[in-house]
Amino acid sequence: MELNISTIMMILFILLLVVSIWKIYAFLPNKELEDDDTTEASQEELINLILHVIKKHNGKLNSAELFEKIKSDEKFDTKHFWRFNQNRLNQLLNHYYIENPNTQSIEDIYKNN
Repeated sequence: MELNISTIMMILFILLLVVSIWKIYAFLPNKELEDDDTTEASQEELINLILHVIKKHNGKLNSAELFEKIKSDEKFDTKHFWRFNQNRLNQLLNHYYIENPNTQSIEDIYKNN
């Protein structure tokens, strides 16, 4: 059985392609990290914490004050939410405003909850 050079090259190409895809797959993360704060459950936990802090301070906070109060709250897990910053808070507030069209500010959140 005689194989020509193009057949040998095609077989080697396919074999190396399979090996390359397997190597990429082996290094992709397969499980959820413990400190991953981008999951749906973590976002719900942060939103509940935001609502808790807003209720605790009667809604009389601006975004910067809310951020500081959240960071100092006893329910805030610093190990899990180590990447939490002002920008993340603003994103969560905007997400809450989109889901609840009758709210436009932190004070509206307090009045409606």
